[in-house]
Amino acid sequence: MKQRGVTIWLTGLSGAGKSTITEALAQKLREQDYPLEVLDGDVVRTNLTKGLGFSKEDRDENIRRIGFVCNLLTRHGVFVLVSAISPYREIREEVRGKIGDFVEVFVNAPLAVCEQRDVKGLYKRARAGEIKSFTGIDDPYEPPLNPEVECRTDLEELDESVNKILHKLDQLGYLR
Repeated sequence: MKQRGVTIWLTGLSGAGKSTITEALAQKLREQDYPLEVLDGDVVRTNLTKGLGFSKEDRDENIRRIGFVCNLLTRHGVFVLVSAISPYREIREEVRGKIGDFVEVFVNAPLAVCEQRDVKGLYKRARAGEIKSFTGIDDPYEPPLNPEVECRTDLEELDESVNKILHKLDQLGYLR
């Protein structure tokens, strides 16, 4: 029986913990020999979507392109882990509709917590006016209305977040 692929889309503010959860989840899935690819928003922006800015239109196009790659991989039995802010609900729903096998994970941490974790100094620069249209500061983040999983990274440990996602994948029949 062919392995069923799935896109696991982690969305949330910068600093919420998307990449951290993605890395830990990827490790768990690799240990069980699942075919896997990780599409990290920062890496994608320097390769696949280089040249796109941060207007709503460019952000939507960025997500559309990530979604296109996810669709190709997912339909070939690959688990695709996406770690991208993807701030707008409508484009996330559009991508979900095209992929089908899609699990949305809302990596939820309050803005104040994300700012405290700001290892890249982006929030500080945005607050100083050096970065315009920064999600959560002067550009909106639209949280998912009905994500399959919500990880409250300000309240739960990393293992708990990863296990919630694995449990949901199992419930939905993606794990063997």
